[in-house]
Amino acid sequence: GIRYRGRTDLVLATFAPGTTVAGVFTSNRCPGAPVDWCRRILPGGTARALVVNAGNANVFTGRAGVETVEQTASAAATLAGCDPSEVFIASTGVIGEVLPVEKITAALPALAGQLSETGWADAARGIMTTDTFPKGAVRTATIGGTPVRIQGIAKGSGMIAPDMATMLCFIATDAALPAPELQALLSAGVRGSFNRTTVDSDTSTSDTVLLFATGGAANPAGADLADFRAALDDLLLDLALQVVRDGEGARKLIRIDVHGAETDASAGRIA
Repeated sequence: GIRYRGRTDLVLATFAPGTTVAGVFTSNRCPGAPVDWCRRILPGGTARALVVNAGNANVFTGRAGVETVEQTASAAATLAGCDPSEVFIASTGVIGEVLPVEKITAALPALAGQLSETGWADAARGIMTTDTFPKGAVRTATIGGTPVRIQGIAKGSGMIAPDMATMLCFIATDAALPAPELQALLSAGVRGSFNRTTVDSDTSTSDTVLLFATGGAANPAGADLADFRAALDDLLLDLALQVVRDGEGARKLIRIDVHGAETDASAGRIA
């Protein structure tokens, strides 16, 4: 009920203790309060909960926006049994309007009671704004002979320019990976996917990509990650192309492949 009627617009996810996290955020010089919050807590390297709302971006809202994020994190932390610094927040929607935090904190307990490992499709719909379809992808890989799963959802259809844009993406894997390793994998994957897409040349204030690793697969530490890296890169590219395909007013998807460039950077400039 933040902005939409007859549909979900708030998502809550919780993660097992010990879950590691990596993130990539907007290059916009005026990021929203949720982005500032996530950047501040990301160095902690662990996550226990994620809260995402659609309909209001909580951008250019001053101190009220900061307090909204802090209150949301505190409420979710109480439900997840963790510190607020382990609660990641993302918002998307209208800019410049104060986000009614009381609606979020009032709805979180009910969401906590409905948590399900199969709720990804509902979550993909819950983060949509002007999107015309929910976006999701799943991949499998092996690490040291242990099978692992990667699944993710994304939203975005306007203000999509190089270095992401009005785009949110949340990925979870049961792989056991330390936060620094996870960050390196995500940063490289985003460079080859979301940071090479454009719809309208506008860069948003709210872009967020988060990758959570729960460790449930109990794969061996120090094993080769080539297969996992390839699967993650493929999933990120799949989600990025879904976002571009759903661009506001878009009727065609154009993909440019550059061959023979001396560096990836020069290939990007050519494209």
